[in-house]
Amino acid sequence: MEKVSSNKSFGMFILAFSIFTFLALILPARGEWEPSWSRRAAEEAEAVAAIPCSGHGRAFLDGLVLDEKQPVCECNSCYGGRHCSEFLGAGCAANAVSGDPIFLEPYWMKHAASSAVLVSGWHRMSYTYSDGSYISQVLEKHIRKLHAHVGNAITDGRYIIFGVGSTQLLNAAVHALSPHTSSEPPAKVIASAPFYASYRTQTEFFNAVDYKFAGDTSLWKNNTSDNTTKFIEFVTSPNNPDGKLNKAILHGPNVKAIYDHAYYWPHFTAIPAPADEDVMLFTISKLTGHAGSRFGWAVIKDEAVYQRMLEYVQVSTKGVPRETQLRALKLLNAVLEEGEAKEIFKFAYKTMRNRWERLNSTLSMSKRFSLQKIAPQFCSFFQKIRVPSPAYAWLKCERQEDKDCYSVLKAANIDGSAGGNFSAEDRYVRLSLIKSQDDFEILLDKFTKLLDEENGARYI
Repeated sequence: MEKVSSNKSFGMFILAFSIFTFLALILPARGEWEPSWSRRAAEEAEAVAAIPCSGHGRAFLDGLVLDEKQPVCECNSCYGGRHCSEFLGAGCAANAVSGDPIFLEPYWMKHAASSAVLVSGWHRMSYTYSDGSYISQVLEKHIRKLHAHVGNAITDGRYIIFGVGSTQLLNAAVHALSPHTSSEPPAKVIASAPFYASYRTQTEFFNAVDYKFAGDTSLWKNNTSDNTTKFIEFVTSPNNPDGKLNKAILHGPNVKAIYDHAYYWPHFTAIPAPADEDVMLFTISKLTGHAGSRFGWAVIKDEAVYQRMLEYVQVSTKGVPRETQLRALKLLNAVLEEGEAKEIFKFAYKTMRNRWERLNSTLSMSKRFSLQKIAPQFCSFFQKIRVPSPAYAWLKCERQEDKDCYSVLKAANIDGSAGGNFSAEDRYVRLSLIKSQDDFEILLDKFTKLLDEENGARYI
């Protein structure tokens, strides 16, 4: 017995001595840890981030460099020159086409330390995590915690799957909800106009045998009684492009709905209640603004649907990159740390509300153009009635002769997305309000001049 006790004591001594020796090697004399291999990477990142680009652009570590190894500034629309200091003039078009959420860039510049990620060369080189999964369990817990804080979705007792943006999950959900036997006819994939173009383009591009795009939901309101055909309805809430909180139109045992909640966050819409649908899709691009990271997730009720979607993602891409999941984890952790997930939403809501009010005020003076109407609504997150702050302006040309609204705006140097892209009338154009502040100011300036012309003034 004494020998066992003696061996145990000796083993504890060796362990303690090893730990002490290791710490003595890696810690400096003052007893604090200092970076070694990470120092150079951090210095490079900070040096590039510090390049001002005149406030009208940004330099990046993966961007082009000049002969003297100086990173090249990538300029905002209508700005050029080596440092983005040159305004390209009144002939430059306002860019209101894409859904790039650059409006959140100033927020993250103020939260650089909490949101930065430094990745070692040996970070997560395996296809999977240590548990054999393609999904970070820590990140999944953060997503559930965030939804609980915001109150925009119920995740308790639900399955969560990650995708390369919510774009990948759109078709994964269609695949999962479609018939999987050759004896059944293909499912009809539908959406209510105006709707996000990818619902149609993805469905038609993959050209699968078990589902086909079947157009506008309204065409099938009275045709769901045939139980031999399944319907898969895309429901976008808030809607892209008009910001409405939509609900499924078709109902019945042969109807399944995919709820695209990409914009169901407090900066774009009031949150009247947590969403609780069978299939719900979200994306970090419209939450934090990091569209380039390509990270989305789905909240699923039914295990069989979850397993089919999981198989789709694993077969097509072997999951979401480990670096992407790490960045998403860091971002969500920063969001949750800042005032219990309220600071980013306060900043984003204030920005979007201001843009909407300024554009609405400008166009209210016009009889030629109108914007969608969104009523103020109580928001459970902010605990008050809040005014609209949509991601997009859904503009309509009111004049009888302005049948092609896109061309009308194009002639005034305003680039938007034509209504036809959303299966709507050509009298409509979607204008993005979530790009950079430069983009928004140029858009507002173009409209101001256009309306002055409408009222009799002329600009040379």
